[in-house]
Amino acid sequence: MLSLGFLLAACGDNNENGGEDGADGWVENVTILTGGENGVYFPLGVAMAEIMDENVDGVSATGVASGASVVNSNELNDGEAEFALVQNDIAYNAHQGEKMFEEVVDGFSGVFTIYPETIQIVTLADSGIQTVEDLEGKRVAVGDVGSGTEANAKQILEAHDITYDDISAEWMGFGDASTNLQDGNIDAAFVTAGTPTGSIQELAASTDIRIVSISSDKIDQLEEEYPYYTREELDENTYENFDATATTVAVQAMLVVRSDLPEDQVYELTKSIFENTEAMENAHERGKDLTIDTAQNGMSIDLHPGAEKYYNEQ
Repeated sequence: MLSLGFLLAACGDNNENGGEDGADGWVENVTILTGGENGVYFPLGVAMAEIMDENVDGVSATGVASGASVVNSNELNDGEAEFALVQNDIAYNAHQGEKMFEEVVDGFSGVFTIYPETIQIVTLADSGIQTVEDLEGKRVAVGDVGSGTEANAKQILEAHDITYDDISAEWMGFGDASTNLQDGNIDAAFVTAGTPTGSIQELAASTDIRIVSISSDKIDQLEEEYPYYTREELDENTYENFDATATTVAVQAMLVVRSDLPEDQVYELTKSIFENTEAMENAHERGKDLTIDTAQNGMSIDLHPGAEKYYNEQ
């Protein structure tokens, strides 16, 4: 209901270009597309909207739950919002018009990268699933339709010569995947999110879980084919009732903005976030990862001139 209220408010205020133009071409009503409410994008996106709303005159900003990376890229390109959180791999593919994009989708630019998003293949500890190959013949949640999680799931499965024909694929967000794992309706789920991920925390609070590791040779293969992937290690402290370690891969979460927003507006909005990072930290643990020094790590597309101007002044 909360996200629906945000969405209705945003849709009611915005014109066909995603907001109402104010003085100097500024967009007054700013919408930030996030992800599902049980992921990391949502609390961080809402926090960024509150920062903008409270610290930049002439701007009313709202964080809105959405279908995440692929959906967000298309919506931003179509002028349906002003900012969005996306994975760096999805942003790159959008600008190239490849993989899950049938044509070039490049109406948005980079603002900053925030934190590594870990691809977590989650199952119950007693499921018998020890490797990615063990997913064959199983009921597997692969993320929302068109999400970055689904893109990652396809790439990892393909690296192991597994297609959707070899599994019983289910399309669902993190929260639904967690519930269905607990209820025994699915056997495993792909989750691409910063750790700790709320939906997995909830699952691990009531049952023992396993994060399935990806073998070193397959990680090497993924890194060679998709240069935005990096190796990621999870230790036993990542989740409650997770007394093991896991080796997997990660991409970067990043904030992007419509390219046609005025340079000075993007400059001011970017500045407001970096001057109020404590609100990001309070929203979610991964908010601590946002720093000036790392803001361009893994930046897979061109920066917006407003963001670039801010970094050049630091």
